Amino acid sequence: MANNKKLYVSPLVERNASKEMAELFGAQKKFSTWRRLWLELAKAQKKLGLDIKQNQINEMAKHLDDIDFKKATAYEKKFRHDCFAHIHTFAEAAPKAAPIIHLGATSCFVGDNADLIIMREALQITSGKLAAVINLLGRFAKKYRSLATLGFTHFQPAQLTTIGKRATLWCYEFVMDLREIEYRLETLPFRGVKRYHRYTGFFFGTF
Repeated sequence: MANNKKLYVSPLVERNASKEMAELFGAQKKFSTWRRLWLELAKAQKKLGLDIKQNQINEMAKHLDDIDFKKATAYEKKFRHDCFAHIHTFAEAAPKAAPIIHLGATSCFVGDNADLIIMREALQITSGKLAAVINLLGRFAKKYRSLATLGFTHFQPAQLTTIGKRATLWCYEFVMDLREIEYRLETLPFRGVKRYHRYTGFFFGTF
């Protein structure tokens, strides 16, 4: 499918994104993260007293990455719901765990939380690359700190400055960007498992 030039492919992925970032936002990462969330949900529910067996959890843990996407596509065509499709696909891979997968949760539990996890990892990748750019620009500024060049203002020649001074101005903008990313990483909330108000009855009646 990737070689079919009749299909639209975003240039942000095909031309501009690193392999690392493209894989991070790919289907394998997304749906394997869903399975990890379902696993952690089952562990927490077992710890809180639900009748969940350890062998069910063990079976889920063995099938976090072996996703049958053809089967998931067939289920999605049947149910018209991606979450239902992947619940059934996971249940076929881990049949002992079928009754407890997604127990009491809504689709937002996996959908929203997985998106938050992926966005956090993307910000971590970006911050690392941005720090590397700042480091390189800092070296460049130091190397050319005494090399004179003509300044410009309003597209007009101005007084002399140095290449190094100019580079520090570029660098400072990246520093501000890095601070913003670090702030977002520190304050990015996790959605958690809580259901919408009208669906909270399951938890009240279970625990």
